[in-house]
Amino acid sequence: MLPTDLGNTTEERPTVVDTREAEPIRIVAMRNNVLGLVLAATLAIGSTGCVKKMLLNGQIHSTRIGAGAADTIGDYEVARGAAAGGVLQFEGMHRLAPDNEDALFLLLRGWAGWGYAFAQDDYEVATLAGDEAAAEYHKKRAKLAFDRSIAYGLELVAKEDDGFANAKKNADALKAWLKDHFDDKEDAETLFWLGSAWLARVNLLKDEPEYVAELYVGVEILERSRQLDPELMAWGATSTLAAYHARTAMAELDEAKKLLDLALEKTQRKSLGILLNYAKYACVKSDQALYEKVLNEILAAEDPEPTLRLQNAIAKRRAKRALSKPAMEECGFSAPSAPAKPAASAPAEADPAVAAK
Repeated sequence: MLPTDLGNTTEERPTVVDTREAEPIRIVAMRNNVLGLVLAATLAIGSTGCVKKMLLNGQIHSTRIGAGAADTIGDYEVARGAAAGGVLQFEGMHRLAPDNEDALFLLLRGWAGWGYAFAQDDYEVATLAGDEAAAEYHKKRAKLAFDRSIAYGLELVAKEDDGFANAKKNADALKAWLKDHFDDKEDAETLFWLGSAWLARVNLLKDEPEYVAELYVGVEILERSRQLDPELMAWGATSTLAAYHARTAMAELDEAKKLLDLALEKTQRKSLGILLNYAKYACVKSDQALYEKVLNEILAAEDPEPTLRLQNAIAKRRAKRALSKPAMEECGFSAPSAPAKPAASAPAEADPAVAAK
């Protein structure tokens, strides 16, 4: 029997909700949540990359600051091993951060230092020994080092201005370009290593006219470095330019002596590399007495300056070789005279307290 009054029933009926209109709202909400998660993940990845880059740049900068510690090492063989590992590390840093200027500087300095201190040293040893095969091998190694140093140096200076290729057409144009674009004291270090590597490569390849023709490039770069910071690297630019002016007996020997005397005075004769360049001046002047005197002064020096130990160890090594018979003969000198021996000191008196024991 059907009820006749449905409105008076007390039975609760289930509420029926039409979800057809609510469904789009739910989908939109889910979509917004997904988009939010994607955006958050993207930002996280981006910030992680940013942090990694900041950490890498900080590490490279710290490495540049700490690299100067190598100058205090007086052990030549330890320095050789460290230098080889160093340039490989710097190459890796540059691969990870190709636009990082500190990494470029470390490669500029690292390859220039390796080429001069080690590869060129091996070349000179082989040459004096008459080993042509070894000399040619080490000459190629030295050239490779200077080539890489110069390439990284030019990449670094191009970040300041990319007009080097046009500026180096002649000395006057290059001088003006350097003056216009490099006017901070901080620029001196980059220019010092670039100019030094350039001159070292020309000296190594002095029988190849295409390199000798651009000798002025290294000279002008070093001159600008010296103008900006003459004290850098223990008056290194002044000493290197002095060696340039003493390159032959027909060169500017008076200017060479003037610069050498200035550098020796300013460094109080503690930078033995300057004395080594003085020996080169004495060689082209055919002054055997001066030649032997300055070389023996290098060899007799103990530890004149802790911050120059590596440079001085290199100078001692080369001074000893410069006093060998083959090296003396290259200067037209006779066999070296025996260095004066220091006077024997009287034996110290025994401490009575010690003697009584």
